[in-house]
Amino acid sequence: MWYLCVFYHRLLDYRRSEVEALAELFGACKQVEQDEDGGKISTCSLQWKLPENHHADSPFHFVFLPSEETARKIANRSILIKGIYELWGHATTYEELEKAVIEYPEERKVPYLTSESSFRIIVDSFGKVISFQEQTERIKGLSYIPFKGRVDLRNPEHKFWLMETDDYGSNNGLPPVVQKTIFFGREVGAADRKLLPTYQLKSRNYLGPTAMDAEMAFLMANQGLAQPGKLIFDPFVGTGSILVAAAHFGAMTMGADIDIRVVRDGKGPDCNVWSNFKQYGLQLPVSLLRADNNLPPWRPGLKEIFDAIICDPPYGVRAGGRKSGGRKLLKGVVGPYTVPDEKRFDHIPSTAPYSLAECMHDLLDLAAKMLVLGGRLVFFYPVVREEGSTDAQYPEHPCFTLVASCEQILSFRYSRHLLTMVKTGSYTDEIAELARKKHVEFKENHLKWLEDGNLHSAVFTPADSLCGQS
Repeated sequence: MWYLCVFYHRLLDYRRSEVEALAELFGACKQVEQDEDGGKISTCSLQWKLPENHHADSPFHFVFLPSEETARKIANRSILIKGIYELWGHATTYEELEKAVIEYPEERKVPYLTSESSFRIIVDSFGKVISFQEQTERIKGLSYIPFKGRVDLRNPEHKFWLMETDDYGSNNGLPPVVQKTIFFGREVGAADRKLLPTYQLKSRNYLGPTAMDAEMAFLMANQGLAQPGKLIFDPFVGTGSILVAAAHFGAMTMGADIDIRVVRDGKGPDCNVWSNFKQYGLQLPVSLLRADNNLPPWRPGLKEIFDAIICDPPYGVRAGGRKSGGRKLLKGVVGPYTVPDEKRFDHIPSTAPYSLAECMHDLLDLAAKMLVLGGRLVFFYPVVREEGSTDAQYPEHPCFTLVASCEQILSFRYSRHLLTMVKTGSYTDEIAELARKKHVEFKENHLKWLEDGNLHSAVFTPADSLCGQS
């Protein structure tokens, strides 16, 4: 059935991708098999339509979903959906709307108009302001709908929405609409409006300078299909924002960071990554490791244990990448770099710069080994916004299929893309060698600007630069 999906007007490039990820999470996607290099992969797609005369950036979209239950689950879990509605009619004038609502099948309307039910009518708008008096007049104008139940403004059984856009053109920064559109429908599901205020960073017990914004962390958790029974890993855990979002959705979590001080040493005896989970009453991480993404700590042969890897790799804007190395060794230590027992608790190992190209190769290699088949790798990747160019070059790996890329603009010249990859092939020695060759080609062809230091010289305002480790 076709539903009206109304989005919040923010992070426009992320909206459909989030809905499609949640549709897969709730088993509602149409599976389309495609041939790729002689193999079979599955990709998930939903049917979308725009209302007539609406721009692609409009908050109003039509989406086909298999059931009302699925639509409700998606709306309730989504971060960017304002609501999903069973549309009873839409038109360009109120006279046409009345005709459309009257013609809507009676059997679909009657169950929600009975005398035993309670209801509320909400008037909303986009691109204009409707006064309280105008809202009242518009509600009175719906008298042709035979509501028999009682009005309940606080906790109604059924909510009906009358939504209106203005023919505001394209002069005020909003998506252009050629003609005014009016929608009337029954709310099927709506987002949890308390979620983001509850998890906002300014009320977080332990916060670092590169902590991931709560809204983005929850979007990443949705892309990673976080849910009870899943194990999610963040190899650049920082202060744990991404894992907090995943744990909210019931997933088991695990993290690692090269700097143990970020994980362990907050201001005060109970101020660290664990205290953030305790603050929200969430299940504590299975483990938090001091580990180097360049030298992973896993024992040989260990593989396919994570359902998703979700992270924000360091790429040198607010926190440059580091790996184990450098010349600063322990005084008096000869031979292999071994930490004496008396220094194990407080010793901070020496590190060296960690280029983005090397970091991407290590991340994809780790995910190829450690993700289950069908598992997801979700991570940010920085991109130069070249004039006239729309095709960004992303890192690739033979084990993965890219299913979503969503742009967040950071400045006039730079943006970062949230990439979602699904593991569609098993890791073998042959695959590892092919991946290495792909990495060399990628580094040579597409990262020269990064190696020349262009990104490291970028200057972003604090509001634009939600970058670095998460």
